[in-house]
Amino acid sequence: MKHTICMVSDFFFPNMGGVESHIYQLSQCLLARGHKVIVVTHAYGDRTGVRFLTNGLKVYYLPIKVFYNQCVLPTLFTSLPLIREICIREQVTVLHGHSAFSTLAHESMFHARLMNVKAVFTDHSLFGFADASSIITNQLLKIALAGCNHVICVSHTSKENTVLRASLKPEMVSVIPNAVDCTAFTPDPSQRDKNKLTLVVVSRLVYRKGTDLLAAIIPVVCRRHPDVQFLIGGDGPKRIVLEEVRERHELHDRVCLLGSLEHSQVREVLVKGSIFVNMSLTEAFCMAIVEAASCGLQVVSTRVGGVPEVLPPDLIRLAQPNVTSLLAEIESAIADCRRGTNLDPYVVHERVKALYRWQDVAQRTEIVYDSIVVNPEATMEDKLRKLHKIGPIVGWMVILLAVIDLFILYILEWCRPRENIDVVPAWPSCKTSPGVTEHTASMRKQTATSATKYTATSQTKRRSSNKKSSAPIQDSAQTITPNEYT
Repeated sequence: MKHTICMVSDFFFPNMGGVESHIYQLSQCLLARGHKVIVVTHAYGDRTGVRFLTNGLKVYYLPIKVFYNQCVLPTLFTSLPLIREICIREQVTVLHGHSAFSTLAHESMFHARLMNVKAVFTDHSLFGFADASSIITNQLLKIALAGCNHVICVSHTSKENTVLRASLKPEMVSVIPNAVDCTAFTPDPSQRDKNKLTLVVVSRLVYRKGTDLLAAIIPVVCRRHPDVQFLIGGDGPKRIVLEEVRERHELHDRVCLLGSLEHSQVREVLVKGSIFVNMSLTEAFCMAIVEAASCGLQVVSTRVGGVPEVLPPDLIRLAQPNVTSLLAEIESAIADCRRGTNLDPYVVHERVKALYRWQDVAQRTEIVYDSIVVNPEATMEDKLRKLHKIGPIVGWMVILLAVIDLFILYILEWCRPRENIDVVPAWPSCKTSPGVTEHTASMRKQTATSATKYTATSQTKRRSSNKKSSAPIQDSAQTITPNEYT
């Protein structure tokens, strides 16, 4: 069964992160399986309008201003005309929202259910239950998922967390882990410093990622092992803490802060190390440790969230999120490196390659789409009854918002009937696998041939119309991937 899927999130390229990578890789594999996929996100700087990425992946950069932390201002109704227009133009059958932090995803799922479009949500994060921010976020998530057809979590721990936070039935939540493009994360032991033992850390330098633990561990490890150095990639508000530690203990030659990294640069950093350290205080599914293991590094990580589910026990050392436990596991990993008893990097790479494939993730996600599309559409009365179950007071408030949303939909239908909205033709399906992040040679050749024909035809027309310039039109867009075209 083929679907038209609309991926919606505030987080997408050119912004970099785990959610952005997940949406892009999943979309590419779904395209390769014959589905039509579009992505909807907010504008990034001057990147607005419609852009096409590899294999015809269409991205709508909506002209909505960012409010905080790359998320749009939650207004609910202002995004409705745009979401309705896109769903009708693209003939969307499944709207797939990503990230509990994404305002645009929650609003779009709310609109989709009132427009009788199936909605799926993927939760990439873990939340607590006690602090004020978690209580508010959990209540908003409960509202957003009240009418959702299905929910996907990236680990079993994440599933338990989401079921409790949003008061969902466990049977409507599936576990589909993330994956990694192992062709982009290959080992290269020749890049390692033969005179130094390098510990690599790649993460955002924020409290949640355990930067304070890292700051406490660095001077102890450097004092015990004169030949150990740290290579730290990433940026954030906690970077000043690491700079102070480096200055206080005079470790400028042993602690290298690389700053923010592009995703394409991560592999170049990983292959220079022997041990990868993850000190997160909470994680639903840590992509960084999978990428590090794919590059053949020993992995030391905190035992939090869904991390214990990610790698087999012989590929990861788990520690409690405290300095003493982490130091013990790092010391053990260093000892293995000195004795040469750690696993061969290429063997580890092959094992990770067999465990995590985006094609498998796409296939399992496709099963979710098939299961919800065949189910009969609920009546409006049933949808409103689900919203009422949110709570005795909040439920009625959400019903009021839904009624206003329906009223605006009726006005939009009167002002701009769906019969007057042009349906966008589907992009020619990709017959060959895109290799997740790379074009195959045939796709490269096809794209180049099409571009050459377009340029030749355009120049012929210009010469016939006696125009002065015969240069092909230049795209002012920034480059997202090597194969972007508009």
